[in-house]
Amino acid sequence: MKVMSNMQNLRNRVVFLSGASRGIGRAVALRLAQEEVRIAICGRDAKALGEVAREAESRGASKVFSKTFELALDSAILEFLQEARESLGVPDILINNAGYNERKAPVAEVTTDEFDSMMAVNLRAPFIFMREVLRAMIPRGQGHIVNILSTTCHSSNENLGVYTAAKTGLAGLTGVLRKEARPQGIRVSAIYPGGTHTTFRPNDRPDYMKPESVAEAVYATLALPDDLVVHDLTFRPMVETNF
Repeated sequence: MKVMSNMQNLRNRVVFLSGASRGIGRAVALRLAQEEVRIAICGRDAKALGEVAREAESRGASKVFSKTFELALDSAILEFLQEARESLGVPDILINNAGYNERKAPVAEVTTDEFDSMMAVNLRAPFIFMREVLRAMIPRGQGHIVNILSTTCHSSNENLGVYTAAKTGLAGLTGVLRKEARPQGIRVSAIYPGGTHTTFRPNDRPDYMKPESVAEAVYATLALPDDLVVHDLTFRPMVETNF
C-alpha cells in the first residue's frame, strides 16, 4: 500500500536566515536549498558566506541573496531586510540562527562592553528581525518564524552567564510572540539544540551532533503538515549529561 505524505512543499518559499556563514546556519541554508527555496542569508564572514551562497545555488535553491554585515548594527539589519525583500519578495519563513559568545567567563569578569555586544547579537538583532518580518507577514495572514536558541536556556551553567541570559531572554520573547502571532495565522517555533560539533565551540567535539543533523530538525519543523505547529523542540547528543 502506498503511503501519501502530507509534508509541506517548501519550493519557492522565501526564507530569511541569519548566521549562515558556518555551523548550524550553513547546514540549514544548504538543507533548505535542496527544497528549491528562495533564500536570503547573512553573516559576518564574506568569503565563507559567498561559498555558502554558491553551494546553495548548486544544490537547487531557486534564488539566493546574500549580504555581509555586523548584526550589532541596527541599520545594517534593516538594510539587509529591505534588499532581501526587493530581491526575493515577502518572507514566508524567518530563521533567527545567529549566535555569539565573546568568551567563557564568570559573571564577575565580564565587561560591560562584552555584555552589550552579546545582547546586541543574541537578543536585540533577533528582535529586530522578528518585528520587521512580522509586519510583512501580518497582511498575508501566514508565515513561520523559527528561533534557534540553545539548551543553555534550560540550564544555569557556570561561565556562560551573559550568553545564557541573552538566549533565555529571546526564549521569553519567542513565547510572547507566539501568542501575539497566532491570531494572525503566523507560526512561531523555538528550537533548542544541545552540543553541536561546530567552530562555535572552542574544543573539538566530534561526539556531539553534526550541524547537518540539526538542520534536518529545522527542516522538519518547517515542513510538517500545516494543521500543526512545533512550539518548542529540544534535542541533545546522546553523550551530553550537563543538564
